Amino acid sequence: MRELSAPSGRLLSLDALRGFDMFWIIGAEGIVHALKEATGWGWAVWMSGQLEHVEWNGFRFYDLIFPLFLFLSGATMPFSLTRKLEQGIPKNKIYLQVLKRGLILVILGMIYNGLFRLDFENQRYASVLAQIGIAWMLAAFIFLNTSWKGQAIWVAGIVLAYWAAMKLIPVPGFGPGVLTREGSLATYIDQMLLPGKMHEGIFDPEGIMVKIPATATALLGALTGWWLKNKSTGEYAKVGLMAAAAVFFFVLAYLIGLSFPINKKLWSPSFVFQTAGCSVLLLALFYLLIDIWKFRRWSFFFIIIGLNPITIYMATGIINFWQVSDYFFGGFARFTTEGWNNVILVSGMVLIEWLFLYFLYRKRILLRV
Repeated sequence: MRELSAPSGRLLSLDALRGFDMFWIIGAEGIVHALKEATGWGWAVWMSGQLEHVEWNGFRFYDLIFPLFLFLSGATMPFSLTRKLEQGIPKNKIYLQVLKRGLILVILGMIYNGLFRLDFENQRYASVLAQIGIAWMLAAFIFLNTSWKGQAIWVAGIVLAYWAAMKLIPVPGFGPGVLTREGSLATYIDQMLLPGKMHEGIFDPEGIMVKIPATATALLGALTGWWLKNKSTGEYAKVGLMAAAAVFFFVLAYLIGLSFPINKKLWSPSFVFQTAGCSVLLLALFYLLIDIWKFRRWSFFFIIIGLNPITIYMATGIINFWQVSDYFFGGFARFTTEGWNNVILVSGMVLIEWLFLYFLYRKRILLRV
């Protein structure tokens, strides 16, 4: 298919994996939950459990979705930012572009959380998009001023500094190293500095402190992007070494987890490496299938989503796609049993979202931030 040919210097595997990631955010997890309720099939029950966030410590597949997106945002840096430098664009101008992108994502996150309601007392200023924007921006500034070795040092420094702060700085009323929702340093800083409403009342999982380790996640993506761009290494060697890197990250996550458990809401150092291991392993698989073996037809569905991820994320916060699905598929759904009607409606919702993105793709409309 002509539309699956990759532009020069672009990896379709990055777009496809980004789309695979967003696929679960825009409703695919709802299909699995509905199938579990309708059928009780063993695989659906197991997968439905994996598509729920862990309450505090621990890790499930759904906990990977957010950091995977941030990791992939970092992986594009050696392609996008380096290309700007090679084109002779002054660094000061690139800095402004990076700053603009970061701030736009912060504002879009506030809009997603209801900024136009003008209820500033109950406005949630922290958001998923703000976390991506700020962490990506900080990682981009580091990327533009260091080599890959410097970036690796920054990752180590960030992780160690965050670990030391969370474990050693005492919190009034709790003391040092209390890694609970109530007593962590991240909670204390959010309560002091974060305006408006927090997602969990006393604590926000996209608060101020977690931007620090999230920056390390983006930088690990950038390091992977360097590796993929390296023309002196064979393609299969890249896949093999990415798999080896994943194993190394998993071992690190386990060892660090003995002191600081895997925790998405605190974006713990062990969580940084656990999600980096999963992310690099998935990217190695997609790279092998799509960019090396050229098995691309199956990936078209995900690429359509991956080309416009911010668009569909914002659209799901503004447009009630469930009502649209009910308008088109509600009649069919009412002829089925109670469990299966939800399967039809959720599947219809995802289909409508995809067709919306396909329409934008055909019109070459991309929301670039």
